[in-house]
Amino acid sequence: MEHENYTVVTEFVLLGLSQNHEVQMILFFFFLLFYMIILPGNILIILTVRGDSQLGSPMYFFLANLAFLDICYCSVTPPKMLTDFFSHQKTISYSACMAQLFFLHFLGAAEAFMLMVMAYDRYVAICKPLHYTRLVKRGVCCVLVGATWAGGFIHGIILFALSIHLPLCGPNILDNFFCDVHQLVKLACANTYIVELLMFLNNGAVIIMCFTLLLISYIVLLLKLRTQSFKTKNKVASTCVSHMIVVFVMCGPAMYIYGLPFQAVPMEKVVAVFHTVIFPLTNPMIYTLRNKEIKDSMWKLVNKYILRPCQEGDV
Repeated sequence: MEHENYTVVTEFVLLGLSQNHEVQMILFFFFLLFYMIILPGNILIILTVRGDSQLGSPMYFFLANLAFLDICYCSVTPPKMLTDFFSHQKTISYSACMAQLFFLHFLGAAEAFMLMVMAYDRYVAICKPLHYTRLVKRGVCCVLVGATWAGGFIHGIILFALSIHLPLCGPNILDNFFCDVHQLVKLACANTYIVELLMFLNNGAVIIMCFTLLLISYIVLLLKLRTQSFKTKNKVASTCVSHMIVVFVMCGPAMYIYGLPFQAVPMEKVVAVFHTVIFPLTNPMIYTLRNKEIKDSMWKLVNKYILRPCQEGDV
């Protein structure tokens, strides 16, 4: 149905990752196996931090919140993607597409802001250790976490508000496995360049700003380590390196996808899979694998509630 040269779209056709049935089945089992291994690991991180009083420092509090954010983020696009592997016609309704777009950017931005909060925590711990307990006390941590969610919500709602006002003139086909802003813009009428500019500034500018600030902050922290003792250098450098790895893992694909959001980007689908499915769930694991305290606590939790009951049951 057409009205004033605009098309009323009720659903979109998703082309998915592949049109080959055999490839789709291989991808389905790969992603399912990945979820069965990594998702429980993120849940274990949250339970470990909440259940061990020795992990009561702000760093672990923020890590648990990051793991929770990643779990939520990875619940936006993968469930639909997995079910579509068994569908001949991959479609998504307009309302579901808008909801997917909102939560994708809401949670993605909140995660970026959470990384900035974690960088602030490390900055205070290294540069102002005598004031750490005052500047990063429990109440402040809760406010910072709330601010990350609020900032992500504002980011997501702005994109959502701009997207629902896009007049769509192109075919309702999205060459991807989920709905995103730059794909909808490709279907919009040519006279919406102002909306395109607003979306680009809101989308690309946020991730570039976060990446730049995070990179500068960790470079400053590493330079500060020159005055510390050798033992302190090793411990803090290990933490900072973990944080920087996550920053590159998260921001790199996002900048690749959204840096030129209105042009066809080579390898866009592959990068999108890593950005929305693989990398988010591995972020908390990167922190954990380089932290002896939380690894020991996780092992104690597994031994107490899983291994020991199983051994007693066998007896």
